[in-house]
Amino acid sequence: MTGDVWLPFDADEIEGLPEGPSYLFWDGDQEFPGDPGKCVFYVVPYMKAPSVSQRPLPGMTSVQVVQTLSAGIDHVEPGLRHLRPGVRLCNARGVHEASTAELTLTLILASLRGVPDFVRGQDKEEWRSGFRPALADRTVLIVGYGSIGAAIEDRLAPFELARVARVARSERTTERGPVHPLTELPSLLPEADVVVLSTPLTEATRGLVNADFLAHMKDGALLVNVARGPVVDTKALLTELESGRLTAALDVTDPEPLPEGHPLWHAPGVLISPHVGGPTSAFMPRAKRLLAAQLNRFVNREPLRNVVLTTGRTTHT
Repeated sequence: MTGDVWLPFDADEIEGLPEGPSYLFWDGDQEFPGDPGKCVFYVVPYMKAPSVSQRPLPGMTSVQVVQTLSAGIDHVEPGLRHLRPGVRLCNARGVHEASTAELTLTLILASLRGVPDFVRGQDKEEWRSGFRPALADRTVLIVGYGSIGAAIEDRLAPFELARVARVARSERTTERGPVHPLTELPSLLPEADVVVLSTPLTEATRGLVNADFLAHMKDGALLVNVARGPVVDTKALLTELESGRLTAALDVTDPEPLPEGHPLWHAPGVLISPHVGGPTSAFMPRAKRLLAAQLNRFVNREPLRNVVLTTGRTTHT
């Protein structure tokens, strides 16, 4: 197989890449490394703005595969309209589960046990003792039960929870129990002490967490968002936070990055991390293994993994 492969890492740093393609380095910060029209496999730069990710797509007349290094595809999907039919878009399923699940557990425990308040107390040399909520005996609702949602439940398992409820786009059964459809959220939300958002951003999930969703949550519940900022209606969330009825831990926000002076920064009961669910020491080895495996499959004309859509088709695969 001939053609160019655009990689956001130096090809020499990735073990097991197949021979045949020409590997060109582009992480979005430089001019294009070659003619986009000769690229057959495009690995989208990681943690770059959508404008960067989509910039070469109009010229990629020969591309066959677009591979993201994120679980979400919303930053690149709009640019696919420039491509010919039959181009496969693959996500990074298997790369971010460990890191995102770790952060989710961190945000839950830090919020419930009052770690931000301890840090503020330490800064002021104040001994802030007292009773705090535990995770034990709580009910956790995971909204978006894909591979990341399952990884989150794996890490919740030792914490003696009362119950884990699972919600996804469609109803199904897993080894751990049933997965409920989105339509059952109104009956599940009032029972949950912690609601974790790990759903992809789609037209169906944009603004999913609106005033009505939040109103169904029980008093004192914690909302944790490790999905995408626009899944949550920020104005509606601010209303609940400022009333003191709900608390939140947000790895993603809308807008993002959160600008200076935004009321979310100082809303009561909110813990904010700057979209760090994925970029950890666990990312690079998993990303490189994924790329080596995908490119070997591509060169050998074997089925690719993680194909989430194909251009020219109306449904996801």
